[in-house]
Amino acid sequence: MQFEKIHNKGQAQLFKNQYLEYLTKTHPLIIWGMYTPVLILLPYYSMETLGFSGLTVFVLFIAGMFFWTFTEYILHRFAFHYQPKTERSKRIVYVMHGNHHHYPRDKERLFMPPVPSLIIASILFLLMYLPLQDRVFSFFPGFMLGYLIYGTMHYAIHAWNPPFKWMKGLWRNHHLHHYKNDHMGFGVSSTLWDHVFGTMFDLKNEKEDKEKVKELMFK
Repeated sequence: MQFEKIHNKGQAQLFKNQYLEYLTKTHPLIIWGMYTPVLILLPYYSMETLGFSGLTVFVLFIAGMFFWTFTEYILHRFAFHYQPKTERSKRIVYVMHGNHHHYPRDKERLFMPPVPSLIIASILFLLMYLPLQDRVFSFFPGFMLGYLIYGTMHYAIHAWNPPFKWMKGLWRNHHLHHYKNDHMGFGVSSTLWDHVFGTMFDLKNEKEDKEKVKELMFK
């Protein structure tokens, strides 16, 4: 789906019901507050109750973070930018992600809101448990930290200029995804999989449009 119009003010109305509409919004600190206990308690449980060594827990935790980067790419490319055929599927894609392309300055919809986030996280935990068994208690927290870093990076890219020169590529990749070609540049917390699958912008040959970038950022 191609998102042509960028709105510099306001936010999309996703539901007529005010209570459902409220549930589509959140703040990054709320999501961090929800999942920080998971990041701490599950690895602790793995070592103290399940008997995994600190090294094993660390390796599984890092593996979970790495697996998130792949999940992030796949979801962004094939779910959030799915090419819908029916009105219902168009509606679903717009609620999931299309509204963000129309209203990139809407800071309340840069993280998945708490209720669907908890439901999806619970389902993912159960699915991961099937192949990993008890190792999931070390792997899943790393996966969730990857998600939290992704969401925070997404928020930062829209809010501020890159704090370090080496991070500028991440910023430009996402900005170009918004205003130039939304069929490329799917990585947000990492450009690794854009390089692997050939969807990375050629940043050396892409002119930086500072006015367009301003349209995508909030302060």
